[in-house]
Amino acid sequence: MSALPPYASTGQRAWFYSYRVICGLIFFFLIAPILVIIPLSFNAQDFFTFTPEMLRLDPEGYSLKHYQDFLTNSDWQLALSNSLKIAPIATLISVSLGTLAAIGLSQSHVPGRRAIMAIMISPMIVPLIISATGMYFFYSNPYIPTPFGKVYLPFTLTGTYAGVVLAHAALGIPFVIITVTATLVGFDKSLTRASAMMGANPVTTFFRVQMPLILPGVISGGLFAFITSFDEVVVVLFVGSAQQKTLPWQMFTGLREQISPTILAVATILVFISICLLTTLEILRRRSERLRGMSPG
Repeated sequence: MSALPPYASTGQRAWFYSYRVICGLIFFFLIAPILVIIPLSFNAQDFFTFTPEMLRLDPEGYSLKHYQDFLTNSDWQLALSNSLKIAPIATLISVSLGTLAAIGLSQSHVPGRRAIMAIMISPMIVPLIISATGMYFFYSNPYIPTPFGKVYLPFTLTGTYAGVVLAHAALGIPFVIITVTATLVGFDKSLTRASAMMGANPVTTFFRVQMPLILPGVISGGLFAFITSFDEVVVVLFVGSAQQKTLPWQMFTGLREQISPTILAVATILVFISICLLTTLEILRRRSERLRGMSPG
């Protein structure tokens, strides 16, 4: 934001500084819960509050034992392993299907594309508990209804890794569609026509011309899909089982059943991971703007 000009009136000066104070208060309101969690994760006691030793900044009041518990406890390690298995596969599916859907819906000749777009991003709008309930009943059915009758399946998807992956992929696809569609807004379609005139087929045109330009949007959508899968707990409670227990599920269990302070250590780790991902998203956003000529190089 530009500096206050020297000829500004009293009202403009008052708004200039009031605006900054309001923004600072909003920022503090949003960030304060996170700032509290981080020092508490180093508490030497099994408490969720600041001890007298911590308030005095006594080194005896701080410890890494909660982080050690996270790295050595079998329950936490199983949950982390499941999250690292499920989230990347769900992200890959979300990126593949979401990118194709965004490219298709960006074509002006597609009939009903606005209605199709609204349907495809509906998982972002519908309350998560409703989506989780619907997925549970859909995955637990031993058959698929078709116009020709019921097609019985030899298995169900509830309580399986495949079911959790597909559920998380369905939640991540809308984020990919939105970010890729936003990237395609500034895409010069004459480039694809020029590629076709040079004899390139649609597949070659996509990978050699279109994909490099929309890649920042694709990666951004993939990061959003990964965060959605990695942090999701409601759907996995409905669709998964104890074998598919993820990190958020273990955190929910720790709060509900045993009040484990290790949750604070895990939350701190997730905060720093989120900061790294958001920084990456901002770098990709700026690169995408430069590629589309929306900002100076």
